[in-house]
Amino acid sequence: MATMNAPTIDRRQMPERRVSLREGRGSVMSALDYIAMALLIIGGLNWGMIGISGIDVVASVFGADSAGSRLVYTLVGLAALYSIYLAAKMATTRRL
Repeated sequence: MATMNAPTIDRRQMPERRVSLREGRGSVMSALDYIAMALLIIGGLNWGMIGISGIDVVASVFGADSAGSRLVYTLVGLAALYSIYLAAKMATTRRL
């Protein structure tokens, strides 16, 4: 004889989630989030190249101690700080 489980509600169909998505509180990324993500990807790839082959791509493109390379390194660092802030903000946000 087969047993019947109590009906479960799919999380996507919960009323609270539908309201939050309708009101724009879903997982929407801002332009600053995309810029920070792109800078972190650039920084990660650069560190990967340094680790694998010893080639610093940013220094190769802009010069070893140039203002351009220092600007890129500074922007990558700021993007990392912003991402730490964003992760802390997401961790404290109440999930539905």
